[in-house]
Amino acid sequence: MANERLRAALLERGVSVVELAAAIEVDPKTVERWITKGRAPYRKHRYAVSSHLGMDESYLWPEALTREQVASASESEIVTVYPHRWAVPRDTWGRLFSDAAEQIGILVYSGMFLAEDSGLVRVLGEKARTGVQIRILLGNPDSAEVAQRGVDEGIDEGMAAKVRNALVLYRPILRIDGVQIRLHSTILYNSIYRADDQLLVNTHVYGAPAANAPVLHLRRVAGGDMVTTYLESFERVWSEATPVES
Repeated sequence: MANERLRAALLERGVSVVELAAAIEVDPKTVERWITKGRAPYRKHRYAVSSHLGMDESYLWPEALTREQVASASESEIVTVYPHRWAVPRDTWGRLFSDAAEQIGILVYSGMFLAEDSGLVRVLGEKARTGVQIRILLGNPDSAEVAQRGVDEGIDEGMAAKVRNALVLYRPILRIDGVQIRLHSTILYNSIYRADDQLLVNTHVYGAPAANAPVLHLRRVAGGDMVTTYLESFERVWSEATPVES
């Protein structure tokens, strides 16, 4: 059976069979067999292909890894766990965004702790000026979801007010090319802070503010799928959100 995922990945990335073969140092006919006959490459070649295309190995070859291998790789994606968001050192947030080379993504309702930190907002602006894509998702302050989160946290209309304040605080960097802000109306089970293949995931706990909930520090590992799961969630919210004009 043909590997349509690999075929589609090459088309999506604009990479030809010959170019991929040259990049990972194999014969083009070998790559053709991976696609047309669905043959699974050796592990080192699967890793090289997934790295070159920027896609997860378990997505391109879902049958190549056993459940145990995926579980083991996913466990390795956990860098550390913080019992509360307030326990995450500020330097960790700074390093996360400062180390980004391609893209930064933020998915929150308001994320006021970040918007109020002028130093971190300045880092976002500086990264944008160097070509890093900055995408920020805030809750729609007029949505039922934001209103309900305010009720859940015991601050009622305060949540919508925090979102509007965050929009004001982000306004200076919204004028920079590469910075985009959108408003979403989804129920968030966690907030996501992304810098390339690293994530800080702040779980949401009913009746507790996000600052009191745990945070997972994750880093993508070949064969793991925890990071991929959160990134796919981010993209789904982004695709349905409404752009904020500068």
